[in-house]
Amino acid sequence: MTIIKELLSNYILMTCAIAWAAAQIIKTLLNFFMTKTFSAERLIGAGGMPSAHSAFVCSLAVSTGKRCGVESPMFAIAAALAVVVMYDAMGVRRAAGEQAKTINILTEALESTLGNPNLVTDELKEFLGHTPIEVIAGALLGILIALIR
Repeated sequence: MTIIKELLSNYILMTCAIAWAAAQIIKTLLNFFMTKTFSAERLIGAGGMPSAHSAFVCSLAVSTGKRCGVESPMFAIAAALAVVVMYDAMGVRRAAGEQAKTINILTEALESTLGNPNLVTDELKEFLGHTPIEVIAGALLGILIALIR
């Protein structure tokens, strides 16, 4: 029980958790208003606006800077991690999501052409990465949460 209490009282970790949760809730609400349907997957899923990954790592960097100082090695590690995660979200993960969209379209066309609707059982997940705007929005959300907390 002590370890749970210690984790819950960790300022940096809780700031990150709050930033991630806020991004996921905003993402779910935006998706609901755009599609008029509730998708529980948006509460925990990757991709979409704003980037929860960016919110998490930016709140990590800012809260670490506040707690440990911007000259500390811990801040340097957190800031470097934030850059890598955001770069990856816009690059590799976004490209994988675009490829998944194309593969899903091709699979659907192939199933339709062959007359076999069960050729592939599961569609690939298309919400994997982020556009630059989604990453910036997540980064700003994470920074804001860390600054006001």
